[in-house]
Amino acid sequence: DVYYYYAYCNYQLGDYMLAGYHFDNFVRTFPRSSRAEDAQFMNAKCYFLDSAEPSLDQASTKKAIDELQLFINKYPESPKVDECNDLMDRLRFKLETKAYNGAKLYYRLGEYKAAIFALRNTLNEFPDTKFSEEIGFMILRSSFLLADNSIDEKKIERFEQTVQECEDFIEKHPRSSDVKNAENIKEDSKRQLEKLKNLRDGIQEHKG
Repeated sequence: DVYYYYAYCNYQLGDYMLAGYHFDNFVRTFPRSSRAEDAQFMNAKCYFLDSAEPSLDQASTKKAIDELQLFINKYPESPKVDECNDLMDRLRFKLETKAYNGAKLYYRLGEYKAAIFALRNTLNEFPDTKFSEEIGFMILRSSFLLADNSIDEKKIERFEQTVQECEDFIEKHPRSSDVKNAENIKEDSKRQLEKLKNLRDGIQEHKG
């Protein structure tokens, strides 16, 4: 009893890392206690409360998700399962926001190749992200700017990729306010492709 209340004392004082340590240690020391379930949950909750803002390191966020999932697996009938799921959703949104902001930074810095890679990773990791539409448009615009600033040998391939990105965006987000912009970028890319292919064909005929 004393150790259980001691862990809660640290929790009430706002020292979540220390409280979490003691709640976890309580479960390990007294696994058969009637308070083990609550201590297991509080351990996970302490990691949740210690989770940093999206701009900072997310080690505690990931640890909190693991601990909450462990609680659900261990006590699937617990009335706290719904709360665990809600906390996990909030933690995942932090990770999603951090990934999105990191990818967007590459885009703002004009690092378009890195931006495309990071934006795609964000979509792959968080397929249901609320940033999906904005990410899709940043990918197609990054693709266009990457192509436009590429060496001649890579321009045709990259403008073709841009056309595909535009078509994918319009198909996935037909009601987006950026559809018109996507259509304009698509048409601009097609004009660039036509010029490049005509130039390529002219050079080949000259060589022939």
